[in-house]
Order: sequence, then structure tokens, then C-alpha cells
Amino acid sequence: MVDDEEPVCTLVRMYLENEGFAVDVATDGEEALVRVKSGNIRLVLLDLMLPGLDGWTVCREIRKFSTVPIVMLTAKGEELDRVLGLELGADDYMAKPFSPRELVARVKAVLRRTEQAGFGERTLLEFPELVIDCNANRVEVSGREVQLTPKEFQLLKFLASRPHQVFTRDYLLEKVWDYNYVGDGRTVDTHIKRLREKLKTESGRTYLKTVWGKGYKFEVTD
Repeated sequence: MVDDEEPVCTLVRMYLENEGFAVDVATDGEEALVRVKSGNIRLVLLDLMLPGLDGWTVCREIRKFSTVPIVMLTAKGEELDRVLGLELGADDYMAKPFSPRELVARVKAVLRRTEQAGFGERTLLEFPELVIDCNANRVEVSGREVQLTPKEFQLLKFLASRPHQVFTRDYLLEKVWDYNYVGDGRTVDTHIKRLREKLKTESGRTYLKTVWGKGYKFEVTD
């Protein structure tokens, strides 16, 4: 947990430890980066308003070397902050004040989604210039490995496992995010946009297609 408010850290630590989690606390961004680089962190609870490096910068730096799940915490509830956090690679977002019980539920949901082997589908999905290894959480595009965040990987795997099927934003939120972001379908749009950038092939082939007025589908297009 990365937060400089001691009462918040104490409360969250108590609730998470009661559920069997071990909680490590960093009070600033520089310390957080050192802890994450140790490689022994399963999930990061990251406050945005930090001394020194702010939460957005910390998130951006973490994503340069790790796909560890990140749940952002902030006193700001503005949509712009939420969208920016997701664009930088956060997997979930909670605005303060929050319910500790809901936070624990969110942590469990994020870990469940990121650590499960898959949705019960094939473990290796192969397409022209694209290979998705569901067991290893590994993606290769045109023979090179690309780094995806846990949420990006889950969204790609969900769509690629069901090629040519059209899914609405609300359905993807329900199935991939595990709960509904009410009225926030742009969360899906943001992740699709990032995936398209990362899945650029040498030949210009594309995989994620927008079906106007409906949603998205996975389709190999030359």
C-alpha cells in the first residue's frame, strides 16, 4: 500500500490482514518503486496524492518494468482522474472515502482475475502474427513479446477466445472487470485503444474491430 495517511494505512492493513493478506506500506513514490522492484509484490494499492512522485508518475514508472495489478486510491472523484489512471495502466480505481470491506472485495477480485490460469478456454491462442499464451500470460506480436497489463491481457484473451462475436461495453465490463462501472463504458474504450497500439504488426494486420453502435469484436483483418 502506497499512502502517506497513517490512519488510512492502519485501517486498510487491519481489514486486509484479517483476510489473510500480508501488507507492506510505503509512504512515498520513491519507496514504492523500490518495493515493487523487489519482485515480491502481488498487488499495489496506490494513492494519487503523494509527497515527491505523485501516484500517476509512480503508476507510469511501474508499468515500464512490471505488470503487477494496481488499484488506485484517491480523494479525487473526478472522471478525468479516473480515466487518466486507467490509461496509465491501473487495473481498478476507488475514490476516498471508501468502504474498507469494498476495498477488500476489489482486491480479491483483481487478484482472482489476474492470477487465474484462464476462463476455461484453450491455453494457447494462435493467429497470424499473434500468439496468446494464457497459462504464461504472454503475448507475441510478429515474433516479439509485448508487455500487457493484467487487465489488457484479460480483455484480449476474452475477445480472442470468442472471435467474430460482438460484445457491448457493458458486457465486457461485467465479464472482464467482474463488476459494473456504471455508465463508464469509456474504460473499455481506453483499454481497446492501448491494446491496438501494442498489437501493431509488421504487416499492418489488425485484430480488434469496432462495431459501431454495438461494441467490439476480435477479428483478424489484413
